[in-house]
Amino acid sequence: MLEFIDEFANYLVVNLLNMSLSSPVGSSVQFFIADVIKILLLLMIMVFVISYVRSYFPPERTKKILEKYMGVQGNIFASLLGIVTPFCSCSSIPLFIGFIEAGIPLGVTFSFLITSPIVNEAAFAILLATFGWEVALLYTVSGVVIGVLGGLLIGKLKMEKYVEEYVYEIRRRRPAKIKELTFKNRVEFAKQNTMDIIKRVWVYLIIGIGIGAVIHGYLPPESYLIQLLGPENPFALIVATIVAVPIYSNALGTIPIAEALIGKGVPIGTALAFMMATTALSLPEAILLKKVIKPELIATFFGITSVAIILTGLMFNILFA
Repeated sequence: MLEFIDEFANYLVVNLLNMSLSSPVGSSVQFFIADVIKILLLLMIMVFVISYVRSYFPPERTKKILEKYMGVQGNIFASLLGIVTPFCSCSSIPLFIGFIEAGIPLGVTFSFLITSPIVNEAAFAILLATFGWEVALLYTVSGVVIGVLGGLLIGKLKMEKYVEEYVYEIRRRRPAKIKELTFKNRVEFAKQNTMDIIKRVWVYLIIGIGIGAVIHGYLPPESYLIQLLGPENPFALIVATIVAVPIYSNALGTIPIAEALIGKGVPIGTALAFMMATTALSLPEAILLKKVIKPELIATFFGITSVAIILTGLMFNILFA
């Protein structure tokens, strides 16, 4: 089906718009049309499926599940639950705060916070459309591993003293009653959630694809940006990760840009490191976290996650060289 979409985009560009696919503008327009159709189609399917699964894990149930598990099991469950929860780092923070208030170990809460924005149904759908099953699955597994190892390390460092005192002083509230949903309720929830997510992210999506289309059609391989992130620069992974921190976006807006960069010769691991850092590390996230944790812990979180992302990018570059 994805090949058919590419052919359909080619037909529109050549026969209806009278553009050459070899020209910069024709190449850009073809990239834009094909990616918009592919990404929106797979996005709706994946978001609906995962939203149905998400209906079984409201915040109250998520807290109860995490309270049952300690040690490595807790980190693993937190990372896995991060897959089916909000896919923006800033929207994950309220849940993260709730976990700390509920007494869930600090390292476990960070496993959730790290994985949640990196791995989600939206990112998987776009990676699947763009790079295929192998990259999409490996990216998902990598995101979970980063969350588990990052949370374990933060837990071992015993950094509870860097959580603001008022968080621990908040009384543990009586757990809210979990409402059991029927099959019809869950389907309706999935439909509504799919529409809500599409409404929230379509602008990021269009902007990201538009930037990717311009890079695809107009940015020459010898340009400074491509050389900076290219295989000849031994520090490209570090640069990609650091540059991404001031940028606040989600995976939807960055994957098309990563796709275009890869098409220009940037190694896949470097492009994915940029994407991971953009979604998992951002200045707005740091500002929100500062309300509940101290700068020392924020710096540790950013440092551990950055190193993990760089190593993951290196793995992708080696495997897909």
